[in-house]
Amino acid sequence: MKTALQTSALLAAINTALAAPASVGETFSVKAKYNQDFKPDATVELVRTALRYGKLASGDVARILERRQDTNGTVVASPPYKFDREYLAEIEIGTPPQKLLLDFDTGSSDLWVFSTETPSAQSTGHTLWNVTASSTAKKLDTYTWSIAYGDKSTSSGDVYTDIVRIGGAEIQNQAVESALQVSQQFTQDTPSSGLLGLAYDKGNTVSPTKQKTWFSNILPRLKEPLFTVRLRHQADGSYNFGYIDKSQYTGDITYTPAFTDDLGHRLFKASGYQVGSGSFEKLSITGTADTGSTAVYLPNRVSDAYWSGVKGVTTQGGFLDSKAYNFPCSAKLPDFTFGIEDAKFTIPGEFINYAPTEEDPTICQGGILGIGTIPEWLGEISIFGDVALKVSFVVYDDGNKRLGWAKGA
Repeated sequence: MKTALQTSALLAAINTALAAPASVGETFSVKAKYNQDFKPDATVELVRTALRYGKLASGDVARILERRQDTNGTVVASPPYKFDREYLAEIEIGTPPQKLLLDFDTGSSDLWVFSTETPSAQSTGHTLWNVTASSTAKKLDTYTWSIAYGDKSTSSGDVYTDIVRIGGAEIQNQAVESALQVSQQFTQDTPSSGLLGLAYDKGNTVSPTKQKTWFSNILPRLKEPLFTVRLRHQADGSYNFGYIDKSQYTGDITYTPAFTDDLGHRLFKASGYQVGSGSFEKLSITGTADTGSTAVYLPNRVSDAYWSGVKGVTTQGGFLDSKAYNFPCSAKLPDFTFGIEDAKFTIPGEFINYAPTEEDPTICQGGILGIGTIPEWLGEISIFGDVALKVSFVVYDDGNKRLGWAKGA
């Protein structure tokens, strides 16, 4: 394979992406394509999130995964991660442009892709970024990236700069991380060609110098310093950049301060919760609105409160006391309401019925899970994934260091 260009030509490119000539005040939209092959599995989602957030799966969840069988009755030694990305969005990389479908992930800060450098055993079925076919790809010598997961696996590789276009907007010399090794949790998800991180820059894993996210680079060009997310239940959604589309929400947008941690997560404080028609319980819950997670993860006291009124519910232990919940599919689940400042947002019970279990189609999995005991270095972070985002219109207003929530239209 040809390697690209001389280091001397790259000095100005390192960590300094350039916008293509354009006037300030840009706005654009990208479709979040619903993955028709998406197969929800709460147990796998629990373990996958443990790996994303650096926690080793153990206890009952890991044992269940180890016992699972494929259609031939053969024991599967690893979690079946296939089709675990519910929404994908199209980007273009290079010259000429190469189209790829990526998971837009507000919970991470790396733009990494399967490429022609990825071993064939790990890239079969994926659309690849052909590094040598792009005349504008430049390798950053000595630069690497590596994301470690709790199962001791890693996704890692080398780093290039290239043109990256999203929704017609172009960034030159954007850091693109080419995968030389990919964790198994991604290899079986063939519709996706990688991740585009939308969290804060400090979470980027490139060494020796962290790289800016695509959003961080486009931010100075936008009409407003923000992007919005509108995901829909079993339908296409959208990511809008630089503007707020009033047709995508009803009522008012409620803003709450955004802050971060050492890993670059964009955090906020929820004000409490309500189960069904019960009373609203005031409780400060530190959370992140994470498009890279499909379920909702809450402190065990909150998830237990939700599931306590569901007849026939059983729990499965996971990493660090986390919990997954199973229940009879015939059960009618209560709604779940969470608070943002003084506003309240309700997830219908039908959205919380995640999927039937593989072992018994009459038993279903819950889309609200217990986050368990989180180590002090991470803090007790609840994760408001797609189950919550489907009812919401969320504004990631980085220019004003705040997060906005409204009811999705």
